[in-house]
Amino acid sequence: MILKLVIVSLSYIKLKMKVFIMDIANRPHQHLAIRTIAMPKDTNPRGDVFGGWLVSQMDLAAGTIASIRSKGRAVTVAIDGLVFHKPVFIGDEISCYVEVIKVGRTSIKLKVEAWVRRALSNDTLNVTEGIFTFVAIDAQGRPREVPITSVSDA
Repeated sequence: MILKLVIVSLSYIKLKMKVFIMDIANRPHQHLAIRTIAMPKDTNPRGDVFGGWLVSQMDLAAGTIASIRSKGRAVTVAIDGLVFHKPVFIGDEISCYVEVIKVGRTSIKLKVEAWVRRALSNDTLNVTEGIFTFVAIDAQGRPREVPITSVSDA
């Protein structure tokens, strides 16, 4: 009886480790910039989480990283290749991951991925992604140079 309990326990631990390893492998490797929960107020009239709400979360995440990288104000000038892969549901935990993919003289291009962890689950899914372009601006709202911070930026 004890041996059977030990074997069942080890099988359970092995299964949990496999799920944990798969979950880690399934996550993006970019910078986690924002995490929030989809709430009923974020739905459209049909009760689905509004795509515009999700894009605004992605824009906030990208703007945070663009401001840090540009060391000041940065504004969105373009969103390219935005793709909605899967729906987002009320109660899903949304995580927006951002990667700087190009730094220009006054602009920064960032890849943003929105992932969800389904409510009451550990399943993580990439639901939306796109390329966001920001321009660094000065106090008067005019474009300014993005500081060079590494050899790869030159």
